[in-house]
Amino acid sequence: MEVEKVFHMKKGVGHTSYARNSLLQRAVTIQAGPVIEESVREVYNTLKPECLMMADMGCSSGPNALLVVSRIIDVTDEASRSINRQCPQFGVFLNDLPGNDFNTLFNLIPNFNQNLQEAKGSHFGPCFVSGIPKSFYGRVFPDNFLHFVHSSYSIHWLSQVPRELVSENGEALNKGNIYITKISPPEIHTAYYAQFERDFTLFLRSRSREMVSGGGMVMVLIGSINSDEPDTMLELLGSTLQDMVLEDVIEQEKLDKFNMPFYAPTVEEVRKLVEAEGSFALNKLEAFTIDWSVDTSQNFETRAKFVAKTIRAVTEPSLETTFSPAIMDDLFLLFEIRVKERIARKKGEYLNIVLSVTKKE
Repeated sequence: MEVEKVFHMKKGVGHTSYARNSLLQRAVTIQAGPVIEESVREVYNTLKPECLMMADMGCSSGPNALLVVSRIIDVTDEASRSINRQCPQFGVFLNDLPGNDFNTLFNLIPNFNQNLQEAKGSHFGPCFVSGIPKSFYGRVFPDNFLHFVHSSYSIHWLSQVPRELVSENGEALNKGNIYITKISPPEIHTAYYAQFERDFTLFLRSRSREMVSGGGMVMVLIGSINSDEPDTMLELLGSTLQDMVLEDVIEQEKLDKFNMPFYAPTVEEVRKLVEAEGSFALNKLEAFTIDWSVDTSQNFETRAKFVAKTIRAVTEPSLETTFSPAIMDDLFLLFEIRVKERIARKKGEYLNIVLSVTKKE
């Protein structure tokens, strides 16, 4: 899979689209909200920019990116009012890979701007929104350009599938799986962590060049307690694909060669890499859990359907690079059944890591 060229969430606004099935991501962003607000307030009070330049790295195509932008603007407006200053203008840069559905996102912007003007009134400075189609694993902006960076549910996606998952003679080493499993050999975890280390370090190094001293960044990503023994949704999805191999729906060889470009680090792995890169002071590093279905008051069938739609919106475009689009309905129907069985016997939760950093002098 050429990740930079083909990776994206499910496009459009249909019933299986990411725009319609990203309530989990929204709930995670809301829960991380106090950390985002604290960081934005500190950045404004320290720097007091006349135009606050912010970027959402990995914005995707749903309304969640503008939810975050709106809250950042609100906090900045409140902070400026508290010290009797004019609210700054805003430069907002929505970044994702070129395959992202920017059209769906851009269609939300006119209403977003109108709502801002109605809510803020004549004192409010203009807000300029742009899309930046480029991988954030590398430079995206000029030197000393950004005051605040946000990234939610993006950095756990790798720049590429680890090359070490294929031997020198072309043999697949993670056969029957699409990610690390509890029975994977150690070299599978080693390969995934090495790729995450390279990517995350490059992400930090690139943002350190692009941010002003004293600028703030908040990142939220899926994590794990023991990254070499995960209990992840991708493991369950992989076993569902294996069931379809046994039913002769897909070929074993195709499954053996398919791996997701994903890594869920531990809190300590994140801490180690931030400290090793050295450009940022670590303000907060916390973890919280959220149920796979968000709302545990629903019955198992409703919750499983929610989970299956969420995962389909995220993974279907990647799966279609190897497997036939014609099997997707059957795949996620079977996956929904597997999820229902799983949550009926054991709680399913995502561990989420949120960290706040400040660019050093």
